[in-house]
Amino acid sequence: MPLQGVCWFLCCRQGFSLLGRDYGEKEEEESFELRNKEDLTPNGRSPAEVMVSQPTRTANGTNRHTLSEASEEMKSLIIEKNKMGLEEEPELLVKGWLLREVRGNWIKQRRYWFVLSQDSLDYYSGPEKGARRLGTLVLTNLCSVIWPDKQTYKETGYWSITVYGRKHCYKLYTKHFNEAVHWACAIQKIIDTKAPVETPTQLLIRDIEENKFNPEIVEHIYQHNPILKYTQGPLYAPLLPFPYGSLEHTYHSGKGYGSVREEAVKLFNCLQQLESTREPIPIIQGVLQTCLDLRPLRDEVYCQLVKQTSYTPDPYSAAHLRYWQLLTCMSCTFLPGPTVLKYLRFHLKRIQSQSPESEMDNYASFISEALEKTKCRECVPSWEEIQMLMSRQEMLCTVHYPGPGSCQLYISSHTTANEVVQRMQEKLGLQESKNTFALYEQNALWEQPVAGSALIADILTSFSTKESESKTQWKLCFKLYCLLDADSISANSIEYLFLFEQCHEMVVRGQLPACEEDLQALAALRLQCLMGDFSTHAPCPPLDELFPGHMLEARVLMSLSAQQALPPCQVAAQGCPATQRFPTGLLAGTLWSHTATAVHKQRVEQDMRLRSCLKEEAAAVMGSILERWKGLAGYSTMDSMAAYLTIARQWSGFGCTLYEVDFYISSTGSFSQKLWLGVAATSVSLYRQGEAEALEYFPYGQICSYGISDSNTFKITAGDRDLLFETTKLTEIMQQMNAYFSAIRHQRGKGEDANITIAESTEVGFHHLGSTPTLLELPSHPV
Repeated sequence: MPLQGVCWFLCCRQGFSLLGRDYGEKEEEESFELRNKEDLTPNGRSPAEVMVSQPTRTANGTNRHTLSEASEEMKSLIIEKNKMGLEEEPELLVKGWLLREVRGNWIKQRRYWFVLSQDSLDYYSGPEKGARRLGTLVLTNLCSVIWPDKQTYKETGYWSITVYGRKHCYKLYTKHFNEAVHWACAIQKIIDTKAPVETPTQLLIRDIEENKFNPEIVEHIYQHNPILKYTQGPLYAPLLPFPYGSLEHTYHSGKGYGSVREEAVKLFNCLQQLESTREPIPIIQGVLQTCLDLRPLRDEVYCQLVKQTSYTPDPYSAAHLRYWQLLTCMSCTFLPGPTVLKYLRFHLKRIQSQSPESEMDNYASFISEALEKTKCRECVPSWEEIQMLMSRQEMLCTVHYPGPGSCQLYISSHTTANEVVQRMQEKLGLQESKNTFALYEQNALWEQPVAGSALIADILTSFSTKESESKTQWKLCFKLYCLLDADSISANSIEYLFLFEQCHEMVVRGQLPACEEDLQALAALRLQCLMGDFSTHAPCPPLDELFPGHMLEARVLMSLSAQQALPPCQVAAQGCPATQRFPTGLLAGTLWSHTATAVHKQRVEQDMRLRSCLKEEAAAVMGSILERWKGLAGYSTMDSMAAYLTIARQWSGFGCTLYEVDFYISSTGSFSQKLWLGVAATSVSLYRQGEAEALEYFPYGQICSYGISDSNTFKITAGDRDLLFETTKLTEIMQQMNAYFSAIRHQRGKGEDANITIAESTEVGFHHLGSTPTLLELPSHPV
């Protein structure tokens, strides 16, 4: 054996062990000792042997550790204090009377003399010299303090602070707010000055990293430290350090989480249940959900899984492979921190070298590749995705496109929207298109473009949640996003079908300003395209799929409002209030009840009249559309589509995307409400809803900057004018303007004519106003 290895053996740590732990004592028997970094020698090792103290059970069932052993906590964390009196305490920082909550058969408060020093918070029976010390809470950088709050003061009449230590939690009370704050500040200051505390697992991980090129030393570390190896016993403390009484879980208190330390121990119990359960997916989802909610636990779970996949008694059993399956799901959902990531990669290579051509080798290879691609997920993987990951397979995803068509693609947990868009363009032969495409989340009433880097697996998982909440079906749709050159689209291409279908969507939504005759002609052409020549036996689509429904409602409401008059009862009520004509009492109540009943009855009658008028109006419009349809006999599908788009192109804003704007104001003083903001290939325009002529028109060459100025305001600077738009579509507007400017730059980079002149001072729209930190991401399209 090399001399270096012999020397290392002589100073190697003794075994860190979490095995053989008794259930008897709880807080008095922590699983391991913690060491401060300042206690280490320059070479990183402890001046003395460091080992996990494991209580053992004697023949009569009592614990070998007795109460006569003074303050185990003091021994393991700082230099042990002697049992000294109050007058001998060094470096006293704060002292005074405080009430401490004492739990017995019932909760009560007792008054003690508290003393804060550089190392601990102690309390005594009194302030006099020689007073007996009744308790000690050792302060390390893992301790935490909860500051006084008003709610406790309202409930108890006292201001309280809570100090969490490794073994103890002191809940202290005082009647004076300033005194409570003074104690909290002083204790927190001491905690902040303490050196970081490391656990045995961290120390051993560092040893492995330092000696990873010496297999003999690494093997010795594993053999002499059971804490690194598989165990069937429970875990009593986390493998990594977490603050005592950590407050991070309070943000998820509605989910029933305890402290981070408690959840770490519970997760290890969940991991062990994987070996015996028939259906592991619910447990896997639960572990992943906890790691999603409590970010610090991700490294802990990785360390626990590395532990449980090291030196397993039956490594090829189905029960053991459950740990590898969970490790696979973790690697496709979260990345560990840098130190744990190095440790994990070393573990995977070691397993592959020890068990080549095995299932463990296959899982280790899959996990290694996943770690290269994984980004933090927004959702926990779905049931279907976990099933696929457990068998190391890909999922099948259905992507719809305008019209009845759809494509099925295989995706992994790392597939992004941009990748799907590129594959759809290849599959549909759209690689050479000058226009750009994007994926949309879509249901019957709503759609939104998907960000380019969004993970498709997250989108599909969110669909399951949305469908359970709203009872509507969601789907992914591949559509035209930026219409940069409509004239270059061939009438025989599938892109022409996209243009036709998306134009019709705008018509039905009422976003294509046109007269009623043109709208009826468009509806008839739509029928001819879908159904062919008119036939009385052909199943006709409902009117709301052919004609904008809001126009019918607006027309009926106008006709009813012109005929409507106030009922006599309302006139009487407005002219002569009941409080003036009649005394209060039973009669007044009876009259009010009668009036309310009459008003309710009138509203019901008005609703019935409105529905009747809508049916009549819809029947009349449908009749006119059918007559026009009859006149289109002989039109082919392509002829109908061409005629449809010819009518639609008459609008000057054809090809733009319209966004609703609740309020608009300009620095010149003009303002309006309820407008459309049209974002097109060459300009941004403003329209009154339903009107074809633009109120304002801003070519991109005039736009100096644009961005989000606050939570619901979009700002455009064009020349010397500032335009403010109040809208809920901030992200969508920003994304599309970014996409158009990016496409312009891309075309110029290829030497193509973008037909857009941008002033030299223009910042290409990438200047954000206010405190917006970063540029919003482009949607899913390649530019």
